Amino acid sequence: MPKNIQRRQLLKATGAALLAVPGFASAQSWPVKPIRLLVPFPPGGLIDTMARLMSARLAQELGQPVVIDNKPGAGGNLGAAEIARSTPDGYALLMASPPLTISPALYTSMPYKPEQIAPVGLMGRVPNVLIVNPKSGINNLAELLAKAKSRPGQLNYASNGNGTSLHLSAELLKSSTGTFITHIPYRGAAQAVTGLIAGEVDMMFENLPSVIGQIQAGSVKALAVTTRQRSKAIANVPTLIESGVPDFDVSAWYGLAVPAGVPAAVLARLEQALEKVTRDADIMRAMESRGADVGFLNAQQMGAFMTTDAAKWKRVASFAKITLG
Repeated sequence: MPKNIQRRQLLKATGAALLAVPGFASAQSWPVKPIRLLVPFPPGGLIDTMARLMSARLAQELGQPVVIDNKPGAGGNLGAAEIARSTPDGYALLMASPPLTISPALYTSMPYKPEQIAPVGLMGRVPNVLIVNPKSGINNLAELLAKAKSRPGQLNYASNGNGTSLHLSAELLKSSTGTFITHIPYRGAAQAVTGLIAGEVDMMFENLPSVIGQIQAGSVKALAVTTRQRSKAIANVPTLIESGVPDFDVSAWYGLAVPAGVPAAVLARLEQALEKVTRDADIMRAMESRGADVGFLNAQQMGAFMTTDAAKWKRVASFAKITLG
C-alpha cells in the first residue's frame, strides 16, 4: 500500500480515537455558545466591577459573549456552590475571590467542597488598608499598637461584618502583634467607615478602592497597606511588613475559576485568554486606577496561592475562635 494512503488511514484512525476520548471533541470546538460568568456578589462591588471590566475583552478573545450573572448570598458561598454543581464544560465560570479560601476556615457546614472548584487564573490583588480617624492623633502603626497595649480591650475596630476579609485582617493583626482590640461589626463597609469618621470606633481595615477618596480628602488617615508591596495608588503609605509586622500579606484578590473536571484543553484555552486580557494595556490601566495591583498567576500558581491563603485563614479563625453557620 502506498505510504501516503497509509498515512491518511493512520491520521483518520488517530482522529477517531481522539474523538472517542471524553471531552476532546468539545475542547476542540469550544466555545460554540455564550459563556456565563457568575459573580457571587451584588452589582457595584469590587469583584463585580472587575468582572465587568474584563468580560467584554474576554469575549473578544473567546469569540463568544460572556454574560455576567450576579448571584449573591452567604458571603459568596451560594454562587460558588452553584458553579461547583455546574456541568464542567467551560460554559460556567466563577469570578473567584477571597471567600473561596476564607469560608472553609469559618463555616462548619459548606454548601460545596473546595475541591469542586478549579482555578483558571488570578488577575490581580487589591490591598486592604488600615485606617484611623485623623483626630485620633495616631500617625503610624507603632503608635496605634502602643496605645492598644497600654489599654487592652479598650480600643475597638470596625468591620463590615463577621467573617469578612476586613474582620479577619484585624484579627490577623491582633494575633501577629499580641494586642487585644474589640471587634464592632457593622452591616456594611460604608456604615463602618461612617462610624470611624464619627469617632464611634478607633480603627478598621477597608478595601483600598472603597476608601481611597476619603484618604485623599483627609477624612481618614491611612497607616499601612496589607500587601507585601506598597500600592501605587497611595505609594507614600507603608506596608504592614515595613511597619514591623512580619509576613503580613492580605488582599482582595480576583480571578476566574470553573467547576472541577473541565477538559484540560478548555481550561488551557481559558487560561491563555485570561492572561491576554490581564496583560491588555487598557485593562491594566483600568484596574490600576481602581487601586488594584495587576499580576497574572496561571492555574497552577493560583492553586498554590489559594492553598497558602486558606491555611492562613484557618490559623486566624482558630486564634479568634470564629465559627459561622
